[in-house]
Amino acid sequence: MLRFTLRGVRAHAVRFALSVLAVALGVAFVAGTFALRAMLSDTFHGIVDAQAPADAYVRGAEPLPGGAGATGPVGDARTPVPLALAEELARVDGVRAALPDVSGPVVLVGADGTAVQSTQAPSIGIAADPRDPALRVVAGRAPAAAGEVALEEATLASSGLAVGDRTRIVLGGEVREVEVVGEVSAGGPLAGATLVLLDRDTGVAAYAPDGTVATVAVHARDGLSEEALVDAVAAALPDLPGGAGAEVVTGASLRADLQADIDRLLGFVTTFLLVFAVVSLFVGAFLIANTFQMSVRQRVREFALLRAVGASPAQVFGVVVGQAVAVGLVGAALGVLGGLGLVSALRVVLGQVGMDLTGDVPLEGGTVVLCLAVGTVVSALAAAVPARTAALVPPVEAMRGEVTAPERSLRRRAWAGGAVVALGVAGVATAAARPALGAADVLLGGGAAAVLVGVLVAAPTVARAAMGALAAPFVRLLPPMGRLARGNVTRNPRRTAATAGALVVGMALVGAVSVIAASAQASLASVVESSTEADLVLRSATGAVPAGAVADVRALPEVGRAAEVASTPAGVSAAPGEPTAAPGGVVVGLEPGVLGSTVLVDVVEGDPADLDDASAVVNARVADGDWHVGDTVTVTTPAGARELTVAAVVDTQVLGTPVVVTRDVLDALAPEPQVDTVFLDASTGTDVADLRAAVAAAVAPYVVVSVQDREEYVDALAAQVDQLLVILYALLGLSLVIAVLGIVNTLALSVIERTREIGLLRAVGLGRLQLAGTVTVESVLTAVFGTLVGLAVGVGLASAMPRVYAEQGLDRLVLPWGQLLAMVALAAVVGVLAAVWPAGRASRLRVLDAIASE
Repeated sequence: MLRFTLRGVRAHAVRFALSVLAVALGVAFVAGTFALRAMLSDTFHGIVDAQAPADAYVRGAEPLPGGAGATGPVGDARTPVPLALAEELARVDGVRAALPDVSGPVVLVGADGTAVQSTQAPSIGIAADPRDPALRVVAGRAPAAAGEVALEEATLASSGLAVGDRTRIVLGGEVREVEVVGEVSAGGPLAGATLVLLDRDTGVAAYAPDGTVATVAVHARDGLSEEALVDAVAAALPDLPGGAGAEVVTGASLRADLQADIDRLLGFVTTFLLVFAVVSLFVGAFLIANTFQMSVRQRVREFALLRAVGASPAQVFGVVVGQAVAVGLVGAALGVLGGLGLVSALRVVLGQVGMDLTGDVPLEGGTVVLCLAVGTVVSALAAAVPARTAALVPPVEAMRGEVTAPERSLRRRAWAGGAVVALGVAGVATAAARPALGAADVLLGGGAAAVLVGVLVAAPTVARAAMGALAAPFVRLLPPMGRLARGNVTRNPRRTAATAGALVVGMALVGAVSVIAASAQASLASVVESSTEADLVLRSATGAVPAGAVADVRALPEVGRAAEVASTPAGVSAAPGEPTAAPGGVVVGLEPGVLGSTVLVDVVEGDPADLDDASAVVNARVADGDWHVGDTVTVTTPAGARELTVAAVVDTQVLGTPVVVTRDVLDALAPEPQVDTVFLDASTGTDVADLRAAVAAAVAPYVVVSVQDREEYVDALAAQVDQLLVILYALLGLSLVIAVLGIVNTLALSVIERTREIGLLRAVGLGRLQLAGTVTVESVLTAVFGTLVGLAVGVGLASAMPRVYAEQGLDRLVLPWGQLLAMVALAAVVGVLAAVWPAGRASRLRVLDAIASE
């Protein structure tokens, strides 16, 4: 039986080719995901090893609540340590060098006059220290005085500068003229980060103005172990000035903790990508099931002969499943190779945009085994029902060449599918009606899945009527092609629904994503339009608007008001020691009078105008807990803690913070807060166009600052949604490709199955073009049917999301009719393209040979 199984695969290799391709595409997604994760992990682990090479690290002993505090190489947020502690640590026995972490953001202007940026990687400035083993001068020298910088090798190359050139940097909110005096090596990968080496005094003034740093890296003398160094430093710390609130950890444990954090983050990325891989494999299962179902119908005599010579139903079942396993193994093997090739290509693309990933594309044994198992199991499960059909056909009846067992009634499928759809709709409706319910997310997700499954189950019951309606224009405009195509697609509604089912799944997801994206953009626009009446907005490509740019703009006579939105990491709690009420740990500072005028909010309780240096305004949209006027809130930063009285409770989405304080309070809690946005109003009698021209000229030297009106501000925020939308469409694209392959596969097998019928039609006068047109119309009908059903499901389910997630900001429902109609039109085009090969094959059949076939 094994030989028979393998011979069957070889004999029908053409029939199984697209099934192999479907498995290969799905498995390539899985293999590529794991290979990409491994490569990213190797790259970022290498960055950790290169940038945190010390034998030990001294850091704040206790983390601050809510994520406030200094974040250095240790990765978490803690109280800073005194800069002077490094000098004291250098005197401890066994210490070769103690290097404070003096680093922070910087903007480098390249040879073309624009900011040097690489994808989403940061731009980092570091104070030069000749004792730092992580940095090695490869050309020129290290910076020794103000106005000098050295650039990391990749940064120097991407900037277009050379040693000896003069350029500008934006540091500490100021534009500074500098000379490139050297080129340095970072000692390891940077994944696209821009690295600028500053002289020590400039670095300390910019990044440690209060005399504190996140960590101190301690290097041991030769021959001293990490553990011995840690013991020596730990014993000395309590007696050192500033050492009482510090702790020491080994470099190995620090690197392991940081690498574990990286792996956890990559785990989320892996899960996200695997969701789309599962969708692709699920869609591919439709293709495989359809292939084997049609193959079984075409090979009934073959299976009957097996039964006649003594094969049991179980053996026949095993033959079909065995062939599916062979298809799965071959497809999975090709998929593994394809996945590695995909990641190799992705690495080249990322390298072109500045994000170099190190090492070879990994091929782990566990990944290979998993991919082979996934491909095999998916294929075997998809072929199980066709295998059962083959096993249960009576041999005597099958010898006649026809399966005489009548087709089962579709009534049971209609009832079953309808029940599952009703259950899913009930779950979605409950989630929409009661969004505050703790299980609303589960109800929405589970209900959506149930609706999709129910539609797939019930699809054959509506396929005949729906196809008849869709075919009406073709019947009227293209007889006899339209009539023949209508008869073919309505003759076997199960096959039609199965072929379109893959497209239903893909288009349901695409339709849902389109509606969610359009609704999110509309919600964003609504938030901005209802949250500010400012004439212009200043923003920075690096996230922080330089203080110098703000000062220069304030000095312009065209500016009537400049309202800064500044922020700093902080812990926010209802009382000292209580759990944080600030997800993300960020507090915003505004000048008095801005909240409620320039920045508009919905007032829940109190009056935002009462905000002063002894009070705070709580944003109920973000903050946890039930807040009221008069409550006490404690804000904690590395500079200290401040107890404030709640003056008002507001509801706003434009400020993604739980607590707003005055700018004076923020400056006291954080000497260098980050200015995220500046809202500008024109002075009396100044035209907005004149205001814009003056502001644009003032901020031009800062390179990264952009001037936007409210419409452009909305567009910039919406562009972030567009970027995510492009990624989602790209990830869903593979499932749609597989769905189209399913249409091609079904049509090709249908041509083989109807060879005699095609010959007879040609004999009675049907021309080659008419035959090709018939196959093309069948393809278009199937593609449009799957698209319409999928979009109906996806749009319907996505329409419930604004009700469920209104509190999270998705409070508008927008149906992108243009996109949806374009998808239907595209489906028709795809249907035509999918029919090219099957239609050509059908039109090339010899009439007499076709009539004589069995």
